[in-house]
This record gives sequence, C-alpha cells and structure tokens, in this order.
Amino acid sequence: MKKAITFILLLVSFPTFSQNLRTESALYDGIGIIGYVDQGAFINFTGPNINSTYKNSKFILGMLPSLRFKKDRNIPRNTFVTPNLGVGFTYSYKMAAIQVPLYYNPKTATHNGEWNIGIGLGLRIEKWSK
Repeated sequence: MKKAITFILLLVSFPTFSQNLRTESALYDGIGIIGYVDQGAFINFTGPNINSTYKNSKFILGMLPSLRFKKDRNIPRNTFVTPNLGVGFTYSYKMAAIQVPLYYNPKTATHNGEWNIGIGLGLRIEKWSK
C-alpha cells in the first residue's frame, strides 16, 4: 500500500517541474472510466480533484464516485451493484485515460477492512466536442 501511494505521489509531482504546467482544482472533469478491482468491476467518473495540465496530458488526483459490480458468494448476500467512493490517480492523453483507483472494503464479521488497488481505462468525454 505504501508503495502504491509513493508511486502516485511521484507521478503527480513529476510534471510540476515544467514551465508550461497549469494546476487547478475541479468538481468534475468529464472522464468516464471502466475497470477492475477486488474480483469485480467498476464504472466511475472523476469527481472533486486537483489536476495539472501539460499540453495534451492531464494528471488528476481526486475522489472517484463509482458503481461497483461484484457477485457476493457469502450468505446473506450483498447486492450485485453498490455505490462506492474511491480515491486515485488518473492520467489522460487527448481522449484516452488510464486510472489507478483505491477502494476501501469495510470490516465485516468475517473479513478485516482493507484497501484494494485497481486499474481502469476510459475516455475523456470533454474532448468529444472539440
């Protein structure tokens, strides 16, 4: 977990040495992502974040409001689709985007609470209109 956080911080801080970098915050960025985490899938759109733009690249660190899809094999069962809030790093170049999200699964009677790292691919929706 510490390695993942260190890696994300390095990726976000690396482009700050450039002279053409623009850093700002946003409530919504217009990026839709589909991915895999914890033996299930997720769909999310980037939420409140801090982002940096350099030419056609965009580096985003923020919250990820998501719908997670996972079949629960335990009894009693959870529903197949659950809303979730994650946090993670998103990199987009022109229309393509790749994301490394972190989601927390809370403690239950049989499992300890834990953070799960995932991977996702998506599109930068705001670029469609240009």
